[in-house]
Amino acid sequence: MSNIELILILVASIGLLLFMILRFKIQAFLALLVTSIFLGLVTGMPMGSIINSVLEGMGSTLGFVATVVGIGAIFGQILDSSGGAESLALYLTKRFGKDKADYALVIAGFLVGIPIFLDVAFIILVPMLYALAKKSNKSLLYFAIPLLAGLAVTHAFVPPTPGPIATAEIIGVDLGWVALFGLIIGFPVAILAGPVFGKFISKKIHIEVPRTFDMPDENKIVKDLPSFGLVLTIIAVPLVLILTNTVSGLWATAHDMKEHWVIQLLAFLGHPIMALLIATFIAIYAIGIKRGFTKDAILQLSTKSLAPAGLIILITGAGGVFKQLLIDSGLGVQLAESMANSAMPPIVLAYLLAVIIRISQGSATVAMITSAGIMSPLLMSFSLSQPQLALVVIAIASGATTASHVNDSGFWLVSKYLGMNEKQTLQSWTVMETIISVAGFGLALLLSLFI
Repeated sequence: MSNIELILILVASIGLLLFMILRFKIQAFLALLVTSIFLGLVTGMPMGSIINSVLEGMGSTLGFVATVVGIGAIFGQILDSSGGAESLALYLTKRFGKDKADYALVIAGFLVGIPIFLDVAFIILVPMLYALAKKSNKSLLYFAIPLLAGLAVTHAFVPPTPGPIATAEIIGVDLGWVALFGLIIGFPVAILAGPVFGKFISKKIHIEVPRTFDMPDENKIVKDLPSFGLVLTIIAVPLVLILTNTVSGLWATAHDMKEHWVIQLLAFLGHPIMALLIATFIAIYAIGIKRGFTKDAILQLSTKSLAPAGLIILITGAGGVFKQLLIDSGLGVQLAESMANSAMPPIVLAYLLAVIIRISQGSATVAMITSAGIMSPLLMSFSLSQPQLALVVIAIASGATTASHVNDSGFWLVSKYLGMNEKQTLQSWTVMETIISVAGFGLALLLSLFI
């Protein structure tokens, strides 16, 4: 096939995906499967081979992702239900004081967003924003934007949230590198999009606390929460174990000690599945059972958490199918060979793909998974190192964060809880998301020049 034919097939596939999601409101899981089958048929694959590729793509992707996302969902639910998010936020706002509450909130959001889904964490913490805004007479955006920035950055950049886990698995990169660069790039990005932009936009748009929402009873909020140190330690456990595994693996390779029992133990404990499993059982005991949660309550919370995780797992599996069809049809290899002669670096293409898909259909998760599926076979011809691949993951996450607008459920969640109209939400939340996108990509691109 010519380069033009390759590009037309890929464009037609993406167009079909977006058409089904936007025009017919077909669930992304089904739309990705249909698009994958369409890709196989158009490229001339035998029908039996297409079915085999669907099964292989789904199975190879979900073996890891389903396990990690499932454990991570339970981990986040226990931290949520125990009051861990409130504990972190209240401690930090008290320590920083009223004058620096915006910096306290961006740090709180940054930490809480690692184990807990953005929308859940925001709903949990929004009463505290109301209380702060009521006391200070400042615009609600002065406090909300920093919190949202912290939540949005780690939700997109730092495992064990589903987006970076799924993207890393499809592309084939060690989660330790993704976590490391997610933290290094994410924190300055969160400061820029949070306190810095928050101060600016809160002077332009004054938002009062919505009257439809009751003000929180502060004494009730503060009562019987787990300690800040305990919650912070529990959140840090999986990150420390995963990063230790990555660092020790590099050291062992350099010193030819990969077979040493200590290195093997660290690799075992630092595998994302084991790291999350250890952290989850620590959370169940330390802030669950030890604080009065019954066994039945733990079981109900764990079961409840797996409902939203199931949808993410299935969409991720369908993204894996799309990747597999690109590879098995030969289209991915041909595109990769064509792209190898192109002047556009893969990290730039990854970002632009995620931006286009995100703006078109709204879901950051779908944008990340679809972009990863397209980029995975293309990256094979570039012989990129694990750190370089991790930066591609961050670029995809950045692109998938850009320009949240009316086709994104997060847009309406923020608009509703902050009592803003569509124009105000576009001027604040949408711009904040775009700042995260551009700054995150800019730093990832800058780092890629030196790694």
